[in-house]
Amino acid sequence: MRVLVVEDEQKVAHALREGLEGEGYEVTLEHTGEGAFFRITTETFDVILLDLMLPGRDGLQILTTLRDRGVKTPVLVLTARDALDDRVKGLDSGADDYLVKPFAFAEVLARIRAVLRRGRVADALRLSAGDLEMDLETRKVTRGGRAVELTGREFELLQHLLRHERQIVSRDTLARDVWQESSRSAPLDNVIDVHIARLRRKIDLDQPVKLIHTVRGVGFILREGEP
Repeated sequence: MRVLVVEDEQKVAHALREGLEGEGYEVTLEHTGEGAFFRITTETFDVILLDLMLPGRDGLQILTTLRDRGVKTPVLVLTARDALDDRVKGLDSGADDYLVKPFAFAEVLARIRAVLRRGRVADALRLSAGDLEMDLETRKVTRGGRAVELTGREFELLQHLLRHERQIVSRDTLARDVWQESSRSAPLDNVIDVHIARLRRKIDLDQPVKLIHTVRGVGFILREGEP
């Protein structure tokens, strides 16, 4: 379970990382708004802990932009602002929950578990983008009402792209999250490229609107139209 902690107070950030890693989470730290925005748009995380007062781009700007782009990763806002208007603004901007500093680490864990549970419920059993639909229960995929036959690996690959719709997904991320290969000595780039090519033929062939795109030198993105 990958957690991104965006916090410019060094002591708070390192305390959160130490505590979360002790609970078995994989933690990445960012101390600036720009660094956090780059991480979120180039990597995948299961939950984001986001401070509002950041150097450069502030937390609310990051949150609003991510939601406008369709990024659905659960976000738990961490802030010293405890006024009702500030909490409402954070939630209206797309936060899933709100914690006011100082907070107990046990509460952080409880809030993370809660937003992850809500995220799983919200995902339900269907994913879609444009006229592409995926039923996770029956494992059926359709494009414009036409059935698309996929192999098991192609289904998992498409599911990952759909869950991160409009986000760039790197080959390293796909190797780790789809192929479950994080410490392989030889990269899986060629294998991944072959599967993406096959998936693109099945999903986008003869379609006026393409969904699966290559971002040269970075990875892939699923979205309607050119990225």
